[in-house]
Parts: sequence; C-alpha cells; structure tokens
Amino acid sequence: MLRIVIGGIVLALIHWLFYRRLLRATAVPGPVRKAGAVLLAGLWLTVLVALGAGSAYSPRPIRPIVWLGATWAAVMFYLLLGLLVLGLVLLIARLAKFPRRLRLVRVLSAVLVVAAVGTVAYGVYEANHPRVVQVEVRSAKLPAELDGLRVAVVSDIHVGAARGAAFTRRVVDLANEQRADVIVLPGDLIDGSVEFVGADIAPIADLRSKYGTFAVAGNHEGYVDGVAEWMNYWETLGVRTLRNQRAEIAVNGATLEIAGVYDFAAPDPYGPDIDAAVAGHRPDRFLMLLAHQPLQGPDAAAHGVDLQISGHTHGGQMWPLNYVVGWVNGTVFGLDQVGEMQRYTTRGVGAWGPPVRVAAPPDISILTLRHD
Repeated sequence: MLRIVIGGIVLALIHWLFYRRLLRATAVPGPVRKAGAVLLAGLWLTVLVALGAGSAYSPRPIRPIVWLGATWAAVMFYLLLGLLVLGLVLLIARLAKFPRRLRLVRVLSAVLVVAAVGTVAYGVYEANHPRVVQVEVRSAKLPAELDGLRVAVVSDIHVGAARGAAFTRRVVDLANEQRADVIVLPGDLIDGSVEFVGADIAPIADLRSKYGTFAVAGNHEGYVDGVAEWMNYWETLGVRTLRNQRAEIAVNGATLEIAGVYDFAAPDPYGPDIDAAVAGHRPDRFLMLLAHQPLQGPDAAAHGVDLQISGHTHGGQMWPLNYVVGWVNGTVFGLDQVGEMQRYTTRGVGAWGPPVRVAAPPDISILTLRHD
C-alpha cells in the first residue's frame, strides 16, 4: 500500500508537470485547458489503478482500466523524454532571441504529443504481434545424436496486470505450432501473486513438446509471493521447475543435461547456486543452463556450461532503453560468447508494465542445436 501511495504522489507531480508545460505554457484557451486538466486527472487515476493490479487486487474485473493506465505510462515516458529535448531547444531559442517563442512552444508541444502517442500506438501493435526467431547454435561438444534438437525459448510473458490468460493462450498456441523437442521458460512469467494472477498463466499447462517443459524463476516471481509459491504452482501445471538443479534428457542414446538456477539477484534462500545446479554433471555431456539474467554468464562459463539461455532484457522493450539495458547486462539480444560458453538472450514474448514494445519486437526463439 505504501508503494501505491508514494507512486501516486510521484505520478501526480508528473501530471502536474504535463499540465504546466503542455497546457499552461502553450496558453491554450481556458475551456481547452480545463478539459486537458480533467483528462490528465483521469489518466493519473488509471496509472494509479494499474500500479497495484495483480499485487494488491485482482486486475481481471478492471483489466481495460489497467491496460489504459499501463499504456499511458509508456506515453508518459516519451513525453518526459521529449520535454527534456524541448527544454533544450527552447533554451537555445531564448539565448538566440528567437521571435514568436509562444508559437514555437505551441508547435513543438503539439509535435511532442503526436510523436509520443504515435510511438506508443506503434509499440502496442508491435507488442501484440510476437514472432518466431530461428537460431542455430553450433558446438563441437554437442553429440551427433543431438544434432537438430529444437529448443523453444518462451520467456518474460509478464501476464497478470495489463494482459491475462488470453495472451498466455496465444503464446502457448504459437509455441506449440513450432513442434519443439524441448520447451524452456527462463522466468518472469507473471506480475503479481498466485491468488490474483495464477489463472492468467494457467494455459502453460497446455504447452506440448517431445521431452517436456522446464522452467526457472526470474526476478518478478519474488516480488509479491515467495519464489517457491510460484514454482510450486507451475509444477501443478505440468512444468518441471529447476531450483538450482539439473535434469537429464535421453535422446537417441545420448544425454542432454539441462540445469537451472534461481535469479541472479535473488536473496537467500532463493539465491543462485551454480555449484548445486551442475553437481553430478559429466564433462563429456552437453550442458545447457537456464538462468533468467544474462549476468549469470561469467559464473556459468567458469563452471563448464556449454550454452546459457536467458531472458530479462526484453531487448530494451522501449527505445532508447536498449542502450541502458545493454550496458547493464552486457547484451540485449541474441547469441554471443562468454569465455568458452555460448549465451543466448531472448527478447522475451511479453512486456513488463506497459504492453508496449518499441524497436524491440517480442519473440519466441527456436534454438536448433547443431553438431559442429
């Protein structure tokens, strides 16, 4: 509740800023200004409602309001960025003694609003159309018997607030269409508690593959309930959870080892323990690690992992955040090398907070393992 109160105050200040800079500073007529103020107040309320959805109360009866509030939050982000640029332009104009500055303020403000709303409208469309990305992972370590094995990576679904079971169902159907041999879920499947949003992720029970579905927890699984509550719930849906553990899959007389660790930043007793996860691993076998955050890479490489599969970054989700995300995580998307280990980072199929993706298309990744 304290988070909602503090968030409400911060959001109110941001909306007051919008009123000052986009309505008062542009000297729009009084009736327009009043209508704008009412609209901003209503939008502030929708964001406030979205802030507690899934954690403090069920979003299902009010999901359209939650969706609007979360989407407006994305518009807010671009408006704030734009106001920084606008402020710089107006400062230069003032120093240059540019005439008709009020007209310039009006024109730039109108352009900013149209650009922010247009960008988010495009981002809503992009976020609502997940695609399938095909990637070949070549390794001399991979036994010839495992050549061609297809692994579907379904990460960062993030249902529970702005989007619910209908979105999960679409993701499951798209994943099943790929007829993968193995499905892996590298965390952040939900936003909220088992009580309020458990039904929103329940369609993952219908994921189908030849050798099963394996999952690890991300950072969001621990934000409301305990990590164990979510992983126990996934087990009831037929998903095998890896809690600093390792599993073996027999394929054509060879063995694929799949290990999984808790989230990189999770506190005990749910902290990552790579030693426990790879305990009993045979060095002659190909070892694949599910780790939500790419930052697990150096530790995984030092423990003889051959392929790490991660999510978490969302590809940045909304440009230009991809630059910050890449700096923090060391990668944003795709296959890269960490020591002797290959690491694949998916953009994920969902979206955290705003159901918006800008220059970071959501995906289900199909990794085809190749004996090189």
